[in-house]
Amino acid sequence: MRFSDFLRTTVLLSAGAASSLAAVTVLSAAGNGDDLVVVFGAGWWLLAGVIGLWQGRRAETSPPIAGLLASARTQPSLPEVNPSRTLLNRLWPLLLSTIGAGAVAFVIPQVAAVAAGFAIIWALAWRRQAAAVTAIEERDGARFYVQQTSPLKPIQLVRTPGFRSNRFELNGTSRHPRRARPHA
Repeated sequence: MRFSDFLRTTVLLSAGAASSLAAVTVLSAAGNGDDLVVVFGAGWWLLAGVIGLWQGRRAETSPPIAGLLASARTQPSLPEVNPSRTLLNRLWPLLLSTIGAGAVAFVIPQVAAVAAGFAIIWALAWRRQAAAVTAIEERDGARFYVQQTSPLKPIQLVRTPGFRSNRFELNGTSRHPRRARPHA
């Protein structure tokens, strides 16, 4: 699976987990008649949104992703691509925490409210990383793929040859532009 696609999917799944946990929080708090949990939960979600927006404000790659890209092993051919296995292999902590917090929410709705806030932070903080990785791929003429590893080992990337973008060389923009001459 391409690394930029993995990052996009991670953001979407984190946002989906946050939405699901927020809905479970509201439903379980309404069922228990505990409106205060919803009020404090909404405040935490707003604060989490601000934190996530602040952390994800940069358009360049974060230092951990930059280090991951720099340490990618070069390979001349495409690696084995199995997106569902890669997502389950790498995002199992998100799945476990979402299911666990959702299951506990009907007894203690505060747990799902707190977990929803952290999922909001994660989704918003990583929202620009896929575009930054894609820009590096276009600049360098490479593609980065998530390598199949053990779910307990750190993520590793494989760098394969790709197509270099000539977007900045179109219409002679790499040279000095000609000045237009008025017709007499």
